[in-house]
This record gives sequence, structure tokens and C-alpha cells, in this order.
Amino acid sequence: MTQLEALYRYDGHPTETAMFALGNLREVYGIRRIKVDEELKTIRVEYDATRLSSPTIFQLLRQTGLVVVEELPLIPVQEAVPASPEPTRSSR
Repeated sequence: MTQLEALYRYDGHPTETAMFALGNLREVYGIRRIKVDEELKTIRVEYDATRLSSPTIFQLLRQTGLVVVEELPLIPVQEAVPASPEPTRSSR
């Protein structure tokens, strides 16, 4: 069993029907956990990668009636820190 997590961003406000359907996704063999963050409008899904794939999870979420916009990286992209110049040595 290989456990993975995927993070998706959705648009709009989920309807009661969509939330009910989302709750039923827990019954899909291979999905372990679903966490909805309404403030950030994201859904985090923990699943078994030997049973399901990320595109399959995306499609299952869309079938609930949610407007899933994109998959987000779990690790935020960090900007490159400019290298500090090395101190110069003066010759005496």
C-alpha cells in the first residue's frame, strides 16, 4: 500500500448535494481521508496509490458537483534566495 495525498482547489460554494456526494467518496475503495478547507477553498485527499491515481481522484471530485479548478502542490514553491557574496580577502 502506497499512501499519497493530493490537494485540489475548487471554485464557488459547495452545495449540500455536493457535500453529501463528497462524504460518499469515503466509500470508494482506496480513499482513506478527505479534508475540506472552506476558507482556503481546498480539498486534501489521502488515497492508496496502488488503487487510484491523481487523475482518477480529480475526476471523482468533479463528479460530486464541485467545480474543481486545479491540483495544487503540497509543498509550496520557494523563491531562490540570492547567494550572498563571499567576503574578499585583502592582501597585506
